Amino acid sequence: METRLTDADLAPVLASLSAANADFTRRYPGIKLDRLPIHTLYGGAHLFKKETPAKLGSLASRHLSNYAPDFAAFARALELPGCGDLPVDAAAIDRLADELENEPNISDAWIARAVYDRVTLKLDHEAIEDQRLDFEDGYGARADEEEDGHAVQAAMELAAGASEGLLPPFIGIRVKSLTEETKARSIRTLDLFLSTYAEQGIALPQPFYVTLPKVTSPSQVDALVTCVELLENRCGFATGSVSIELMIETIQSIINPAGDIGIPALIDAGRGRVTSAILGTFDYTATCNIASHYQDHRHPSADFARQMMQVCLTGTSVNICDGITNIMPIPPHKGDDLTDTQRDENDRVVHEAWRIHFNNILHSLRLGFYQSWDLNPAQLPIRYAGFYYFFLQGLEDARARLRTFIDQAAQASMVGNTFDDAASAQGLLNFFVNGINCGALKEVEALETGITLEELHGRSFQQIVENRMNT
Repeated sequence: METRLTDADLAPVLASLSAANADFTRRYPGIKLDRLPIHTLYGGAHLFKKETPAKLGSLASRHLSNYAPDFAAFARALELPGCGDLPVDAAAIDRLADELENEPNISDAWIARAVYDRVTLKLDHEAIEDQRLDFEDGYGARADEEEDGHAVQAAMELAAGASEGLLPPFIGIRVKSLTEETKARSIRTLDLFLSTYAEQGIALPQPFYVTLPKVTSPSQVDALVTCVELLENRCGFATGSVSIELMIETIQSIINPAGDIGIPALIDAGRGRVTSAILGTFDYTATCNIASHYQDHRHPSADFARQMMQVCLTGTSVNICDGITNIMPIPPHKGDDLTDTQRDENDRVVHEAWRIHFNNILHSLRLGFYQSWDLNPAQLPIRYAGFYYFFLQGLEDARARLRTFIDQAAQASMVGNTFDDAASAQGLLNFFVNGINCGALKEVEALETGITLEELHGRSFQQIVENRMNT
């Protein structure tokens, strides 16, 4: 009597597994390591000109130099570890900076200097990675004729910026919500903007995003997709050239009226166009009936929304993006003839807002959110500082752990009392790829683990293992 399973026995089982595994892979293709913007800057669409990105970048650079003229001042403002040991005298700061240039060890002072230098370089070369021309909260409610005019004007300015190479790598618009009160206005603005842009005869920037706020139902997403499809066809844009972002700002977008998790249905309604889900922290906490005084980036209800977004979307083709810090680093006193007391108060207000923003960014990063959005160019130095500090303070540990694992190829390894297996090693490789993509780390700092440039660009630890086993 045959006791083992036969091919005939296994055929339907294996076929069923193949179908299920293929369906899973389609839904969860894995964490993308392509470059993504670490921030999106929102600003009123009525204010946008083709020169706006460069102007905002200059404002961000000037803000940093005004309130932190050197790395020691920046470290003290952010209260980085070891900041109390840094010199105050300008000459001494310069000498220390020179000494740190060739320091072999990653000290607190080295990190402080590296953060400041890399933030300064980023602001000089690409201060704005992503921008939204905002027709919602950053724009307000206006007469229809006025918004019509601004939609046309903004489209023409965007086309001019595209033709002259003045735009950031990522760009798009945010329309009003598709609730009953604003649905017609939202669609009309989208129509005017895209049709006016098409009339300029300039290729639509790629990628190009339309952000939909305050989503409450899949029907709203479906309606936006239908409008986008019609406009792409009539404007002569390539199919799929307009991507959609959804703002998670309502409790109904998290748990729908049937009591089910609502996020997957919202994504499915996007018919493959949804690229990001964005947390609107303060709108969301407001829908939770939390008093305004207690609404905060790190409120537990906001963390609940983040975790729901994370478990629904991590590993899918949809990115997750965190919310804003609403405390702006804006000095209370203006002008060139300020008293010492007024200058001190300006410094105190700006630095306090910096620290709040910095700690919010670190909170997001620790929770696995590698994108967020800002409202003012003065927030950008801290956006980059938060990201760069996160990666630089983890560099030494990640480098040691990845180096050990590579040396031992496919075997699990221990560094100190930390156990690493293959999944951990891929996470360590992702750490370097993400850090390099956002400008926090340099390729040479990853290559010191023993991987090659080709392996780094390949982004697969399994491939690295195979390379080692075949040599």
